[in-house]
Amino acid sequence: MKAVGYHDLLGKPGFKLALHKKGERWYLYSPALWEPGLHILEVTDPTRPRHVRFIQGPANTWTLQVQIAGTRMITSLERIAPGWGDQPGAPFDEGFVTWDIADPENPERLGQFKTGGSGTHRNYYDGGRYVYATGLPEGYEGHILQIVDIDDPTRPVEVSRWWRKGQWKAGGESGAPHATQLHGGAHVRGDRAYLPYGGGGFVILDIADKKKPRLVGDLAFSPPFQSFIAVHTALPLSKRELVVCNSEAIAENCNEPLGYAGIVDIKDESKPRLCSLFPLPRPPEGASYRNFCEKVGALVRIISISGSTRTSFCTTRISVS
Repeated sequence: MKAVGYHDLLGKPGFKLALHKKGERWYLYSPALWEPGLHILEVTDPTRPRHVRFIQGPANTWTLQVQIAGTRMITSLERIAPGWGDQPGAPFDEGFVTWDIADPENPERLGQFKTGGSGTHRNYYDGGRYVYATGLPEGYEGHILQIVDIDDPTRPVEVSRWWRKGQWKAGGESGAPHATQLHGGAHVRGDRAYLPYGGGGFVILDIADKKKPRLVGDLAFSPPFQSFIAVHTALPLSKRELVVCNSEAIAENCNEPLGYAGIVDIKDESKPRLCSLFPLPRPPEGASYRNFCEKVGALVRIISISGSTRTSFCTTRISVS
């Protein structure tokens, strides 16, 4: 990788990204991490990113995720997790917002979906009528799947939900494995949804009937792997019966059980199986550290010091052989 462009994002660190093309122009949308809101940059010339505007988000609310397809944009709203800059007891907003980006520099807010709880985390939208939301409605322990109809984007409507048994505490359920929660997004391909369900493992749903999602198969990852976010992402390969899964590292200095990245064989959907694991990355020859756990990263430094620290956005070109 070679860095070819830079923008400081007005000192408001960016987080997740969505790239959008309108005519011959390219736009990058990035929610901020430590301040609610959304950056819009034009990156047609990646060596000279142009900051178009910053759309302020609601107070005391995470606005971490953005999805774009066609002229629709979906942005998440979520209660900030304790210890991540929240204001205990203060009001927050939740759910997700639908936008029209026919004019990519001036998004038009259309409507809002609310979970009735703590909001949505990592949603999935690839165009069309449905948003596959990673929501946390009142009464549940851990995020679940909520399928939301945005045929009328000004009035999103939930059509169904799916959760692992034991999550619906208000319904009297119990016994869910530790850290059972949909981390999202629920990657959709045809009439299948592939769910990274944290400590609840990897899940395949039949969503041919959007009103009645049906379990097809699942695969536990914890044990032997860590349980907190045992499956962070489940990405199906486009032309093969394989899904790439991985965990998420949270603790600094690797002070947690071993994570992984691996490939799951879904030829028999009812019995997914882990068929391979990627090797652990090795430091370059001559490095002053024995492994990457010993290498203090820039992200750790940013998190552990003042929120006023300036951070950067970089564009890169990648050559793949």
